[in-house]
Amino acid sequence: MSDHYNAFEMSPVPTPGPDAVPPELFRGIYGMPAFATIATTDLAASVDFWIRGLGFFELFSIPGTLVHLRRWAFQDVLLLRAESVPEQAPAMSLSFSCVLGQVDSLVEACRALRPDSVDGPRDTPWNTRDVEVVTPENARIVLTAAKPFDPASQEARNLEAIGITPPGAGRGDNQEHA
Repeated sequence: MSDHYNAFEMSPVPTPGPDAVPPELFRGIYGMPAFATIATTDLAASVDFWIRGLGFFELFSIPGTLVHLRRWAFQDVLLLRAESVPEQAPAMSLSFSCVLGQVDSLVEACRALRPDSVDGPRDTPWNTRDVEVVTPENARIVLTAAKPFDPASQEARNLEAIGITPPGAGRGDNQEHA
């Protein structure tokens, strides 16, 4: 028996597939189960990049001090005004889900704002397409889009071997694959 169960109904992330549509931006108020706080010396430039490049919106702000940004539900970032920030991107990354149909436009938007800020996109062995972006405040952000599972793929067999049914498998709604 497996301790794993399908809980996709709790997530704003859509089931992977060629017709996956991103959820609407979420403007509701909730207790945030996790969020990132990122220091920046230029709050206005950082906000502009996160909004126009990464697709976030301003939920609220304390002028000149802090801006709370959000994308989908549970994708919250607090940009905090600081006197200094590290000169290079940190070793850790913060990942945000997106859908395959958003990857190219996010890459284009970020490159238009900061030409050298983007690495990728690249396909991963864990069945995602990832783009790494270094923001103006030197945060390493990974935008990650799940690819549809091929029911005959090794990835699907690996998940099934541990008792997990891949999203879309067995429902007939996921016949194409990337």
